[in-house]
Formats: sequence, C-alpha cells, structure tokens
Amino acid sequence: MKTPRVFASPAISLLMTASFAFSQEPQPPATPAKPVQPFSTESVKAGETLFVQHCAFCHGRDTGGGESGPDLTRSKLVADDIGGNQIGPVVRNGRNNMPRFTMTDQEPLGLAAFIHTQKNIAESQAGGRKGVDAKDLATGNIEKGKQYFNGTGKCSSCHSPAGDLAGVATRNEGLRLFQRLMYPRGAKVKMTVTLPSGETVNGTRAYLDEFTVALRDSSGRYRSWPAAKVKVQADDPAEAHVDLLAKYTDDDIHNLMTYLMTLK
Repeated sequence: MKTPRVFASPAISLLMTASFAFSQEPQPPATPAKPVQPFSTESVKAGETLFVQHCAFCHGRDTGGGESGPDLTRSKLVADDIGGNQIGPVVRNGRNNMPRFTMTDQEPLGLAAFIHTQKNIAESQAGGRKGVDAKDLATGNIEKGKQYFNGTGKCSSCHSPAGDLAGVATRNEGLRLFQRLMYPRGAKVKMTVTLPSGETVNGTRAYLDEFTVALRDSSGRYRSWPAAKVKVQADDPAEAHVDLLAKYTDDDIHNLMTYLMTLK
C-alpha cells in the first residue's frame, strides 16, 4: 500500500494553482494584516496559570489541542477575538461540551493574553502545522468515491448514505471522519454463543477475553459464561475496515474520503 498523500497533496496543489493564477490575472490589493495585540508579561503569565488549571486537560498545555478539545491556535473565534471579547463569553457561558467557568472580569483577559501569545508563537514557526483543515482531505473525485463505496469497497453492504451515514460528515468533521473511516470504534459486534447443551444464545457483545464471554440478548439482559465452556461466533463489522487497509490505493482513499465528506 502506498503511503497516503493526504497531507502533502493539498500543499502541492495549492502552490501550483496559486502560481498559475498569479501568472494569468492581476493580483488583488493586499488585505491589511491584523495588528498584533500587545500583552503584558504579567497578564500572559496569569493567563497561563489559569489555562493550565482549567483548560489544558482538553486543549493541551500549549493551546495546540488535546484529546477532546480543538487547537486554539487555529480557532476562528480566537482569530476574531480582540482583548477577550470573544473568548470571555465562551469561558463564562460554555459551549457544546465545554463547561462554563466562574471568573473575575480580569481573568478572561489573562486567558486571552496567553492564548493569543501561543497563537503568535505557533504562527511564527516555520514548517508543518499541527492541525489539518477539512479541505485538505477533500482532494479526490466525488463520483469515483461513490463508485468505490458501492462497488470495489463493498461499503454499501453495511452502510447507507441515507441511513447510518446520513449526516456523518457533519457529526465527524475533517480529520475525525478520516480516523473513523480508517479505524472505526464502537461498532456493535453480533455474537452467537453455543452452550454445552447445544443451546445457542444470540446478542450483542458486551465483554470478551480469555476467561469470560458476555453478551446482551434482544431483551437487553446481560448474560455471561466461562470462555472455556462455550463456543463463540462473532460478526464484527469493523473487520471489513481492517481488511481494506491492505487493499486501498492512494486514489481509493482520497476519492472515498471526498465522497463521504458530501454526506451532510
């Protein structure tokens, strides 16, 4: 399997497109750069203390993003913020899964000072970005991706654009959608357990290791047995994704991903 070019291709394509455009059309007037906001050392330090205490668990100690929080150095809200006028209300009121925080009038200003400072540092670095824009992943052919979905990839045997995948690109934007495509998690595994008596029990896998087998049957009842005393047959839909890892070409991945991003 070729190494996916997900991250390199957009940069190359953008460079080529930009070069062509500049050679064909006059350049529009440059947009004035947004002035860098000055922050005192004391304000940044106070904001860092608050950020590490309340925000770093989700957004990372350097504001570059964590397991559950986005990269604030690439946030549009932060980019639009002036002196905490955007950051402050979100901190006080919360948003989506982010809780609200009770703070003094000065504390959100310190947070804004620290976040903007980290943003300036990140933007001054030469080389690679930490994050990936959704548009970086939409470099394939939609129609070919749809054909792969319904044909070679056999995705339609388990999934439906109008069923379980309806709105999938809205629920999982950009890189998260790509991760779920490549390494799906949380898929329900259908399991059949054959008891020593010959009786079979069907349900959804609840637990399985070398010692214990457990499932929930159609009534929701939890049932378990010693693994050594029963026979287990499992149907794990995620295995199809694993099998495709050895079969994908670069074009397959790009086309399929671009098609999936239309399912909003």
